[in-house]
Amino acid sequence: MAAEMAAVTGTARDYYNSDDADGFYSTIWGGEDIHIGLYASEEESIFQASRRTVKRIASRLEDPDEKTRVLDIGSGYGGAARFLAREYGCHVSALNLSDVENKAARRLNKEQGLDQQIEVVDGSFQEIRHPDDMFDAVWSQDALLHSGDRAQVVKEVARVLKPGGQFLFTDPMQADDCPEGVLRPILDRIHLESLGSVGFYCEAAKQVGLEKVAFDDLTPHLVTHYARVLEETEKRADELAGAVSPAYIERMKKGLRHWIEGGEKGYLTWGIFEFKAV
Repeated sequence: MAAEMAAVTGTARDYYNSDDADGFYSTIWGGEDIHIGLYASEEESIFQASRRTVKRIASRLEDPDEKTRVLDIGSGYGGAARFLAREYGCHVSALNLSDVENKAARRLNKEQGLDQQIEVVDGSFQEIRHPDDMFDAVWSQDALLHSGDRAQVVKEVARVLKPGGQFLFTDPMQADDCPEGVLRPILDRIHLESLGSVGFYCEAAKQVGLEKVAFDDLTPHLVTHYARVLEETEKRADELAGAVSPAYIERMKKGLRHWIEGGEKGYLTWGIFEFKAV
């Protein structure tokens, strides 16, 4: 299991450290967020929809202020961490495995005058290097799917949360009634053997003393989001050509179509989870 976890982590790190991935995500998503958006319309910009997701999750935080300590696991370019620091004064530890993304996050934090409130930590969320009972909230957006042992991640989250602390996250998941084998094109594209599910996360959380507060099923936005990313990828082909290899773009477009198809057929689920440490 340890070797499998290390292999999955290494694959994710190599991918997000690549020039192609960095060029694609910083261009299409705008360099702040890499996660699924909540769309007011099918024509809305990816950046606006992604920021709406951050705001929706943040609305679930209990009285956030300058005393609130948040751990963002799989923090990407740090857009959510900067939002929490800027809007509420929170102190955020942004844990992420990509050196490339972390370098960009540190630069953006400094440029926006938030580097004293945000600590960018190089590392994996499967082994969180923080003490027990340290954080008021753990936050994650569309990152846990890249773990080779998601139950271990949930266990680590429970360990570092204070009693009464919140675990708020989203993750692209398979539906609880998803037929076996139908997600293989998606899994092969992202080098995974499985996705989580609502049932899986509820059980994993229960096992480590996290109580489910809510799951807001927002699956239609997953389909809209991947359709918008595909649309922007095709529309901005000339712009991407200078930053991303043609082979990467073709693989991305093929992968996006699989995500759209899986969502339309009811094989996928996405939404906002809230758990509480008891």
